[in-house]
Amino acid sequence: MTFFDTSFSYTTVCARMTAVTLALFLLTAAAVHADPMGDAGSETEAIMTAMIPVGTHMLEQQGQFTPYGGAMTPDGKVVAVEEYDRTKPPPSEEIITTLQTHFRAGALTGKYKATGLFSDVEVVPPGGTEKTHAIAAALDHRDNYSVVIYFPYKIVAGKVQFDEVFASPGENKVFQK
Repeated sequence: MTFFDTSFSYTTVCARMTAVTLALFLLTAAAVHADPMGDAGSETEAIMTAMIPVGTHMLEQQGQFTPYGGAMTPDGKVVAVEEYDRTKPPPSEEIITTLQTHFRAGALTGKYKATGLFSDVEVVPPGGTEKTHAIAAALDHRDNYSVVIYFPYKIVAGKVQFDEVFASPGENKVFQK
């Protein structure tokens, strides 16, 4: 399998993102005792802001999506990270494992200072009793910052509608020392 990085124009990819998403991220980061204004918080936020529209677009077009990734290079550039040619995706678990391996190698060599793994999951929101679909954004930073932001969603009339965003501590699998 071959990885390739694709640069994204911040304004093009984020055209559909709103200030509400940013505010929700800052609130959820605070809820897990992160410093959202530090480099780690703001750099993982940049990855999340650039990459969530990719999942949203795929959900609106296909009703589902395969896991995908984004990363920040040492110069602050957000890049998409993919590991297949989109003609026939492998199983989701294989994509996740391969992306994690790629991210770990990039962390060890200094290629990435922050990463984000985005997957379609079912999760029970805080205070809830039933599972709901969500985009899970597993964000890791070299400064020992790791969080998973969940964006619960429904597709109504072909459009994604997000419910209340929540977060949990991440496992920091990428930048382990």
